[in-house]
Amino acid sequence: MRSFTTRVLFPATLAPAMLWLSFSCNSPAPKSTAAKNDSTVAVSFVKQEAQRKVDVLMDGKLFTSYTWPDSVYKPILYPVMNAAGVAITRGYPLQPREGERSDHRHQVGIWLNYGNVNGYDFWGNGAEGERQVKLGAVKHLAIESAEGGDGEGTLRVKASWVDSSGRELLAESSSYHFIADGTTRIIDRITTLTASVNKVDFPDTKEGFLGIRVARQLELPSDEELTLLDAQGVPTKIKALSNEGITGNYRSSEGVTGADVWGTRARWMDLYGSIGNEKISVVICDHPGNISYPTYWHARGYGLFAANPFGVKDFTKEKQELNYSLEAGKSVTFRYRFIISSGQQLTDESINSYADAFAKEYEQ
Repeated sequence: MRSFTTRVLFPATLAPAMLWLSFSCNSPAPKSTAAKNDSTVAVSFVKQEAQRKVDVLMDGKLFTSYTWPDSVYKPILYPVMNAAGVAITRGYPLQPREGERSDHRHQVGIWLNYGNVNGYDFWGNGAEGERQVKLGAVKHLAIESAEGGDGEGTLRVKASWVDSSGRELLAESSSYHFIADGTTRIIDRITTLTASVNKVDFPDTKEGFLGIRVARQLELPSDEELTLLDAQGVPTKIKALSNEGITGNYRSSEGVTGADVWGTRARWMDLYGSIGNEKISVVICDHPGNISYPTYWHARGYGLFAANPFGVKDFTKEKQELNYSLEAGKSVTFRYRFIISSGQQLTDESINSYADAFAKEYEQ
């Protein structure tokens, strides 16, 4: 199992935008067995404090950025690219593209938060038209370490879940493992949440937990009336919707497909399709060490793709309910894997192989 010890960082007095190299006073960390790392692909990090982000590079090309914009109210990975340089995440609202939806502006990049933590909404903070007082935010605190390497790099960060008065409810410690496996890109996110001072409750709601908002082309075809952005970035209602180029479809580890995956349980979910001529799969894997494994899926046709271990009541049509609590000073850890293909759509056999390897990784 991989340890999570903090590595040495360059002094803060160095230039604000610089390449972080991987080094340590201890023995090198063991290479992950989570995937067949492609040692020919160099993973590196560039810190850009003024822009509130750390770029993640693979062979010098942007894979994603860990970023914490003021307008988003949580740290996110944005944008996320596949090995061919195609953005799989929606641009709106940070970098809007023509033809995109302009809904749910709080759904941007890859994020982790929840819609009800001690009565505070962390999920919907930043949504258009939001007027509620009880909104929570996840505040980025620090980059603990950034370790580049051949085929894999690891970024460790600290964050704080605060209520609308700025009081901390949860302390977050997260590590992101960025892995290259040929033309497949992998992100393993390991997040530990600790109840800071008082007991923390997670009342049952569908609005959570680990999510990504994908590019328009990876949405499921639909005949509903939509509001899309025109060439000038102005929201425009489209009644007779063309599904040209809209290619997405879901498939779960249990064989459920399409919009029917919403509210079902599965150990992995694949959203596959094409952006232009580029065939793509975006897969999220749950981990046996997580609560509610295999997780419920808050996966919508309009491009929201999320795993939610807490939302049992909504997903079971009120037949069951889970109101999770974390006692003061106690911690809970969540482990998730993203798999992003390039030039091909992944088979069940391939996804199962990645999921099996992931299940054996990281301490439970």
